[in-house]
Formats: sequence, C-alpha cells, structure tokens
Amino acid sequence: MATKITINPNGPIRVEGDFTICDPAGKEFGLAGRTVISLCRCGASQNKPFCDGGHRGAGFASTCEARELPPPAPKA
Repeated sequence: MATKITINPNGPIRVEGDFTICDPAGKEFGLAGRTVISLCRCGASQNKPFCDGGHRGAGFASTCEARELPPPAPKA
C-alpha cells in the first residue's frame, strides 16, 4: 500500500500505509505492526514523535491547505 500523509487541522500528522520511522542515527522505531500512526506537530506530546492528544490541552492551532511547491533550487 502506498504511503499517505495527512496534515490534520489543529492536530497531528497522520501516516498510513507502508512506512518506517527512524531516529537520527537511522535506528527504526518498533511500530508493532501498525500501518497507521499519528506524529506530533505541536510539541506537547509526552510520547514524541508520536501524538498522545496533548495538542488539545496545549491550544495548538494550525491548518494547512494543499498547494503546489515551487521547483527546487538548482544544486551548485
């Protein structure tokens, strides 16, 4: 299944499909077979990088509408 990423209004980033999540050293998080997870984007989660619902009490507010990105800058 292709990976789908959804930016939820006032909430987390939802990741669905076939994916891995790694720390900066490249070590994979154990996802226990999950094919759907939510990543924190408010900074209030006690279970980072995963969402624990902390955005609700933190008053986090952010919406993102889909748009076209400009072309990447040329590499030097």
